[in-house]
Amino acid sequence: MRIEQIRAFVAVSETGSFGQAAKLCGVTQSTISRQVQGLESHLNTALFHRQAQAKLTVSGEKLLPHAKRICQEWDKIEYKIQQLLQGEQPELCVAGIHSVCAYFLPPILQSFCQSHPQVQLRVTALGSDRALKVLRDGLVDVAVVMNNKYLTSTSEMVCKHLYYEPIQVLVSSTHPLATKDSVTIVDLAPYSQVIFKDGYGMQRIVQEVFAGHGFDLEVAMELNTLDAFRGVIRQGNFIALLPESALQESKSDPSLSIIPITLKSHQSQTQQLTREVVLITTKDRLQIPTVKDFFNLVYDYAKAMKNQLASEK
Repeated sequence: MRIEQIRAFVAVSETGSFGQAAKLCGVTQSTISRQVQGLESHLNTALFHRQAQAKLTVSGEKLLPHAKRICQEWDKIEYKIQQLLQGEQPELCVAGIHSVCAYFLPPILQSFCQSHPQVQLRVTALGSDRALKVLRDGLVDVAVVMNNKYLTSTSEMVCKHLYYEPIQVLVSSTHPLATKDSVTIVDLAPYSQVIFKDGYGMQRIVQEVFAGHGFDLEVAMELNTLDAFRGVIRQGNFIALLPESALQESKSDPSLSIIPITLKSHQSQTQQLTREVVLITTKDRLQIPTVKDFFNLVYDYAKAMKNQLASEK
């Protein structure tokens, strides 16, 4: 059963003529006849008495009110989809990791609101894995998260690299490591750590880097807010590996110290421990103008930041 068949049936019932129904629908009379016959074949019953004027059978009378409602609902659906594809979207939902929401997204959000005043932005701070899940479930339109290739490399996802961000160590200013200019994983291995809860990409990075160096990760506790991290680390016993953007407020806190982490590459060269921040949506959402505009705005902003940093070096 197709919508064209139902429209043809309603048109014939309203005009009483297959010829007039064809004119109303903008098709040939043979097309209308074929569509009605197809509907009758599907329902296994005649819908019209085919006389000088087409009159409804008992089955046709039963079908008519339902057919009209189906056409009305379909017209509403078509209108709403056209609005969506033309950029008339009432809201845009974005998920991002906490530090991205706090430091990277604000100027982008302001710019988008100025250029799209009719769209209400809804921004939610979540762990990377959780943000990707709500994107897959259709609860948000765009996510800005730490890359997890196990979750972002599927065929329906559109994933754009934004930037690499250094991961550093946060310790109390009285901690034994506080006097060091930089540390290695070997230096960090003896100390208990405060890490993000399950579902946060940072937990996975910390676990992988310690396992990759042959060390067991000693976890003292799991947290999910930056305020909580700072409060616990101030006590002096624990350490925390956090991305640079999550350490902005810690830089001006004399009770805390931030130390870079260096890793040894295969060529015995040193390199930073980093995380990759990416921009994610799905292929179908990227066809919606409002989503595409926001997606491009985020990507262009990140590219401009990289170019500015490169020119300053």
